[in-house]
Amino acid sequence: MKFLFKGFALLGLAICFTLAREDIDTDANQSESVIPLRTHSISMPYIDMDLQNRWFDFGADAVVNTAKHIRLTHDRSSQTGWLWSRLPLTTTNWQVEVEFKISGQNPSLHGDGMAIWLTTERAKVGPVFGFIDKFEGLGIFFDTYANSRQSHSFPYVMAMIGDGNTEYDLDNDGKRNEVAGCEADIRSKSIATKARITYYKNNYLEVKLQYKAWDQWEPCFTVPNITIPTVSYLGFTALTGEVSDSHDIIAVTTNNIVSIPPRAYKPSSRHQDISSSSSWFGFLFLLKFIATSAFLGVLVLVYRMYKNQSNKRF
Repeated sequence: MKFLFKGFALLGLAICFTLAREDIDTDANQSESVIPLRTHSISMPYIDMDLQNRWFDFGADAVVNTAKHIRLTHDRSSQTGWLWSRLPLTTTNWQVEVEFKISGQNPSLHGDGMAIWLTTERAKVGPVFGFIDKFEGLGIFFDTYANSRQSHSFPYVMAMIGDGNTEYDLDNDGKRNEVAGCEADIRSKSIATKARITYYKNNYLEVKLQYKAWDQWEPCFTVPNITIPTVSYLGFTALTGEVSDSHDIIAVTTNNIVSIPPRAYKPSSRHQDISSSSSWFGFLFLLKFIATSAFLGVLVLVYRMYKNQSNKRF
């Protein structure tokens, strides 16, 4: 009986080790699904001893504070600043995570906003949040000033796909160009504000934001069947007019995604997919709970039998 008890104990340890190993393997597989792209990532101190960055250029009114941020514009009127990758982003599937900060002295009157770009041209100054009009590629706008009356509040985050010929609808805050958008109170937050942009070619583009709480990612929008030029430069620009704000880039992390998309985006079946997934995980949890309880029950029974056997001997 003593050997039987030890056998069950060893079996329990083996099961625990197996479950832990599965968790480690799962984490390893997840970490292997992305490859960091140093060529399109930047963080403090941003520049080297020659006051340059190997992979990025910055210009116009942009200023680098090596201990804090790259300030695209100060809280002053009529400023423009930019930060652009020197090399195009040619990977098929990618994810860009940007930590940024938009703030200013005036709590009610501020603008105009900033933008994240993936376009065929780079490092040019223009009227669309600091970049040229009639661009080709993707623009994601963080608009903090309303040029006209809208049904949504500001700040407003929206996406536009430029074909190289279409003008940005400046007077109406880009409503004729909007592919998707969301309201997001991203200005002057006490926690780090971030944007996470995920793109799977010919599948979907997804934007999530962190601005309410740390590591709480709020879905902004998902656009299915979107195509971005294969050779596109990653850029960040900002613009102020009569009203102003400070627009800061704190860190950019870009990854090449080598795994398949977690799901094909289907708006009509989204709720069904989530419900099915939740039911499946609930069933697995219940099954594990029952198996664990049964195993512990057997251990207790064997222990009692062993204890009774020992008492009878003495």
